[in-house]
This record gives sequence, structure tokens and C-alpha cells, in this order.
Amino acid sequence: MTETRPTTLEDWRAKAAALTIDGRPVIDGRRVDALSGATHPKTNPATGETISQLHLGEDADIDAAVASARRAYESGAWSRISPADRRVALLRLADLIEARSDEFALLDTLDMGKPIGESSTIDAPGSAALYRFYGEAIEKLSDEIPVTPAGSTALVTREPLGVIGVIVAWNYPLEIATWKIAPALAAGNAVVVKPPVEASHSALLLAELAVEAGIPAGILNVVPGRGSVAGKALALHMDVDMLAFTGSTEVAKQLQQYAGRSNMKRLALEAGGKSSNLVFADCDDLAAAASKAAFGAFYNQGEVCSANSRIFVERSVYEEFLGLLQQAADGFQPGDPLDPMSAIGSLVSEKHADQVWECVEEARADGTIVKGGNRPDINGSRAFIEPTIVTGLPADHRLHEHEIFGPVALVTPFDTEEEAIARANETPYGLAASLWTGSLARAHRVSSRLVAGTVSVNTVDALGFTTPFGGFKQSGFGRDLSVHALENYTDLKTTWMQWG
Repeated sequence: MTETRPTTLEDWRAKAAALTIDGRPVIDGRRVDALSGATHPKTNPATGETISQLHLGEDADIDAAVASARRAYESGAWSRISPADRRVALLRLADLIEARSDEFALLDTLDMGKPIGESSTIDAPGSAALYRFYGEAIEKLSDEIPVTPAGSTALVTREPLGVIGVIVAWNYPLEIATWKIAPALAAGNAVVVKPPVEASHSALLLAELAVEAGIPAGILNVVPGRGSVAGKALALHMDVDMLAFTGSTEVAKQLQQYAGRSNMKRLALEAGGKSSNLVFADCDDLAAAASKAAFGAFYNQGEVCSANSRIFVERSVYEEFLGLLQQAADGFQPGDPLDPMSAIGSLVSEKHADQVWECVEEARADGTIVKGGNRPDINGSRAFIEPTIVTGLPADHRLHEHEIFGPVALVTPFDTEEEAIARANETPYGLAASLWTGSLARAHRVSSRLVAGTVSVNTVDALGFTTPFGGFKQSGFGRDLSVHALENYTDLKTTWMQWG
């Protein structure tokens, strides 16, 4: 009998109440207690209710997980089987994620406050689809036989690196972990994940299902813990061959130091962002540009590394655009995350909401808040902030560079194309940018000069499985998504055979 999908707030609340959440690490294919016995009462930021006792791994737990991964990798039970066999297991894993997609969605929503309408229809199904993508891709990649002198043959193969460490952020707990884990597994590596304390439960469930899918025990291990303890231990570990990270630029810089202090492990770092959105007067549909700009700034409560939170508008259409953006912001009012009708949910914690609120108050003092600027109390929680639109901040104001990571957009007029490009690039980050124009020549000209890993033309924050995602400058290096992500987790090996 097929289970009925929840469709209302009451449905999702009932399903959440029936959920048993296990906060223990998964090492060598099974749930285990943290060796120190340390736990953390994990609360739902939207209600303050405790949803689990999350076990906090420390150095000894990371050692155990890495040792398990190394044994599993060296056994060859995963690293030396055919890509076709790895494909079968990854497709099974995708099926299992889909079968329990409501549970995955609830875990992320209860952990970090994102709307259930997004986690159940986008994040969980999208993660399942990405395992399918890499399962199919790995079987279809070819090695090389380059030209060599007569009497010799050379083979160039892509080889897995070994044990991969993964440290990820809390804003897309299942999806961003999948961006790292799926290509790493497809390439034949073993993986140790340190998920964020704020949102660990979906990664823990994923590790359980991996074994059920036929991925050998020890190939995927998950150890929750503090970044300053478990994350540091993973980054410094001498038996971790590569580290993949999504998080802040500050932490990314620390990880570079740890790699140098340990075994010079390879790094793929997706760090901070402060993306720009340029709206030119020759835009074909200003209302569509405003609607997408609101999405780009406020979606997922603004807790998006590539959020288009700096909006620059050509002066001749500035007032018209600002009015349209204010209207569009009405579609992103916060509500109970378990309500499928809520456009945005709570921020990840009241502590983080306090930090965002400090930025709102700073903007109120130094500029003008033309929309929002309020902090409603919902379900007794103060982790909610309305979408906020700010104008009038000086060009050198720190909020133009500071990654707020909340639903706050800064809107500024410009007069010339050169000014728009210069303002867009006046940031230490280079993750993403958007521009709106009806001129194909301008689209090519401006996009070529924007320093960003992804430039979206006449849309915002565009991405897909087939295109690489990552940044320039202090947004990091290495790419997630697409077949290019496999380059993070493999390296080229030349085998030269001489016959004469």
C-alpha cells in the first residue's frame, strides 16, 4: 500500500511527531556512540524543541572513521570493482533516497528551518537524481591512449585518490553533501563526512542507506562534531588524501593551513559569496527581473552562498524596479517551515538570526529600509526575519562586502555600464553574478568581465547537474556538479609500455 504524501501543515506535523531521529555517527556501516559520550541537544530552530541528542565526534572518532575508510578502500571491494558495478549501487542508493524522501525532507527542515515545500520537492529528489547522474556518468567516461613514438603505448587513466574528507555547511544539508559524496563515490573513493552540528541528520541517514544499497561498509562514514574539533581533526589527518569543503572563507583559509601542516592533502573549497545582480534599462521584462531578483536574494531565507544580495539597477529604471521588487518581496514572507505554503522558514538558529539582525540594524542606521526590517515571533521562536530591502548605503559600506547570509538585499543605482561592472567586481568574492539585458552584445560584453564562476543572463543563480559550480578569488577553487567535479576526486596516471 502506497503511503499518502503529506499535503498540509497538520500532515507534516503529524509525520514529524512520529519520526525517531538517531544522532549517532555511522562508522564502518553501523551506528555507534561517540567514543567520548559527548552529546548535544539538537533543537528545531523554528520551535526551540529538542529533536535528538546529537553525538559529538572528536579526534578518536575521526581516527576510527578514517581507519574504516582506509580499510574499505584498500580492500578493493569498491575501488577496484567496475564502474558498471558502482553504477548499480549508486542507482540503488538513489531509489532508497526517493523511497524515504519525506523523511530526508523532514530531517533537513527540522534541523535548519528550511520550508518543507522546498526540502520535499527540490532537495531530497534532487539529491537522488544526482546520485543517478554520477552513477551513469562514471560508466561512460573514457581513458586516453595518446600518441607516442613507435614501439611504445601509453595509457592515461583517472585514478581515485583514496580517502576523501568532506566538511559541509548547514544551508543545504543533504544536497551539498551529495554534491561531494556522489562524485567521490562514483570515482571509487572512500569517504568520511563531517556534517554541521546544526544539520547532521540527513547525512547520517544517507550513510545507513548506502550500506543497504550495496556500497561496502566503511566506504561512507559520517561523524557529526564541532568544526573546531572533528573538522580540524579530519583536515589535519595524515591518512586523508583530499578534503572537499563548503562553508565560510574564513574556515576555508584555515583548511589550507591544515593541509600544509599535515600531508599536503588536496583541497576543493567552495567558500563565501556576495553575488551581484545587474539590471540594465534595456531589460526586456523589468517585472520578471524584479521577481527573479527577489528569489535570488530571499530564497532559502537568504542562506545561500551565491545569493544575489547586491542589486545594481540602471538609474533610469531604478524607481520602477524598486517598486516591483518591493511587491515581489511579499511572496517571501516567513512562516512555519512545516507549512507547505510557507515561502521561507526560520533561519538556522536564533544566534544566527541575531547576527543577521545586527546587519539589519546597521543598514537601518546607515541607509534606508524600504521593505521589511522586522523580526516576527513565530511558534515562540525569534529565528525568523522578514525579507528586507535596503537602499542608500554608501559605496564603501561594509555591508556591500560582508556576507550577511540572511534575507537582506541591498539595492543601488548606477549610471554607466563601466560603473556597474566595477561595482559588481568590488568584492573579495567571485562565486556568482547575474545580469539583465535585452542586448546580446551587452550580455556577452558584460558577462565576460564579471569575475564569477557562474554568470546568469536574464535569470539568477542558474545551475544544473551538467554545469560546474564554484568560484574565483576568495570564493575558493575546485568545482561541484558536472563531470568536472570528478577531477576533484581523481588524478591522472600515465602507464607507458615500451615494446622496442
